[in-house]
Amino acid sequence: MKAEWNGAVALNESEIKARTGLQQSSLASHDMGLSTVIGKENIDASKKKIEPSILSSMQRLRIWDFRTQVQSSSDKSLRIAFSELGRLKDKLGLSEAIVEKAAYIFRKAHQKGKLRGRSIPAVMAASIYIACRQMEASRTLDDIAAISNVKRKAIAKYHRELVLEFQIELPEIDSAKCISRVANNANITEKTKHHAINLMNLVIKQGISAGKDPMGLAAAVLYTSCVKTGEEKSQMDLANAAQTADATVRNRVKDLKKRLELNK
Repeated sequence: MKAEWNGAVALNESEIKARTGLQQSSLASHDMGLSTVIGKENIDASKKKIEPSILSSMQRLRIWDFRTQVQSSSDKSLRIAFSELGRLKDKLGLSEAIVEKAAYIFRKAHQKGKLRGRSIPAVMAASIYIACRQMEASRTLDDIAAISNVKRKAIAKYHRELVLEFQIELPEIDSAKCISRVANNANITEKTKHHAINLMNLVIKQGISAGKDPMGLAAAVLYTSCVKTGEEKSQMDLANAAQTADATVRNRVKDLKKRLELNK
């Protein structure tokens, strides 16, 4: 059945599948959903059985069809990469838009030969981080490193390389979101959170935040605000809430005290 809707024709599910096939085109699929496979059934297009005399030829064609689609090193790399992307999509709760953008970035790196001598999972993780930044999704390097089992240092390195190579423009990280995320994880009161947001604005204005990990800095700002408001939270509490090392928070707190005192 077809139904008219605002001048357009709406097709039911069976008609859509009949016209477009079961798989839609996607950059996140190793073959972009466009490849064809010789079927295993020994019948032709008119549903008639294939003659025994040509069955051996059909079997050879199936073998070569499989080899051309699976055995090339390029195809293997893409299969590994997009299998990893599918796994991380579920673990990180990524939207389809982020997945497609990450796939596009990875394919560009693949086409430019940027995978030689590099870890495929690490480059894919870096592509996901860039896509998350572009779509302003709240996923940090630490989040992606923890789920992907790739070292944060490697992801950060490939992230910088890809951004420079393809001249990708990334929006500034919303510091208020980082403050809110860490504060919610650590059960910080609204009073302290409000103080931390004001302090973070001062930190950004004075250029202290440049080059700093946003989540580690947010944890340090929150700890400094807790001391100011009298809320009892340790540096370890805030490091755990920010999913970063307590040494990072400790160093950021020291740096904040020093830099803010100098800029008074």
